[in-house]
Amino acid sequence: MSSPLILTLKLDRITFDFFNELRQQHFPPERNFLPAHITLFHALPGEEELSIQQTLQNLSTDTASLPLLFSKPRFLGKGVAIEVKCSELVQLRQQLATTWNMWLSKQDQQRYQPHVTIQNKVTSEEARQLYNQLVSNWASINGYGEGLLLWYYKGGPWELAGEFNFERGAIA
Repeated sequence: MSSPLILTLKLDRITFDFFNELRQQHFPPERNFLPAHITLFHALPGEEELSIQQTLQNLSTDTASLPLLFSKPRFLGKGVAIEVKCSELVQLRQQLATTWNMWLSKQDQQRYQPHVTIQNKVTSEEARQLYNQLVSNWASINGYGEGLLLWYYKGGPWELAGEFNFERGAIA
């Protein structure tokens, strides 16, 4: 059986570096084996990799970079995430969900709420402390989604399966 596939949004370098640093500061180090990311799908079937890659290639060719607003912290109970506002991202994800409907896990069938998790799997007290700290001085941050990243899920660190940069409006 093939490894499940995960689809994430590729962030611009400045935004990625900012959130990856936040994640490194606040995520338990023994559990932090992934860089900062915005997940679109958590478990696509590995046996459909070629079809998935073709769909992503076609989509990325006709997609421009996505303007992202990292609006506010969200308390997760045992962690903290930063909410992402981008109607174009939600529409793109819905388009893919419709295409891949027969393959979606229960988790991927839920309402999509884009976010970057910067802390998880800590006590609720630790999470509440970070949440309160972030809320007290949070200013919205703008960034861009520059493409899609497809990953093999291997039980721990992910392995890159494909990169699909948004090309519409790009300067060649």
